[in-house]
Amino acid sequence: MIRATIDTPTGPVTVEETGGAITRLTWGRGGGGTSPLLAEAAAQLAAYFDRRLTVFDLPLAPAGGPFQQGFLAILRTIPYGWTRSYGEIARQMGAPARAIGQACGANPIPILIPCHRVLGASGLGGFSGGVGVETKVALLRLEGAAGLLI
Repeated sequence: MIRATIDTPTGPVTVEETGGAITRLTWGRGGGGTSPLLAEAAAQLAAYFDRRLTVFDLPLAPAGGPFQQGFLAILRTIPYGWTRSYGEIARQMGAPARAIGQACGANPIPILIPCHRVLGASGLGGFSGGVGVETKVALLRLEGAAGLLI
């Protein structure tokens, strides 16, 4: 496992690579390593925050059981600048909305797997990355999403 810390407008993030794939992204400093994949992740994150990239093209290998993997696959289909509700995803997966909220909070690779694009029925919902909901708002604003809410 190799970790690199990347400075972003939402604070420093640490990206972890294991076996040639990104396995984790967390806010904060925690790595000083490098690899071609981590350099590419840094370049793609910089392009995303500069509004030059709308789709990440990195090998991802998030941890999680079958339910979490199914949920993460759905998240990857939400386009840049768009949102879905916990309820919509819950209906699609045949699961309670609370389970979807928990799955969002357990996303090991936020931003790259866009859990910030999932909203509550009557508000933003939560966010476990960065400084919480403020970070979610910053990401949604960057993408021009959910303009009526923020």
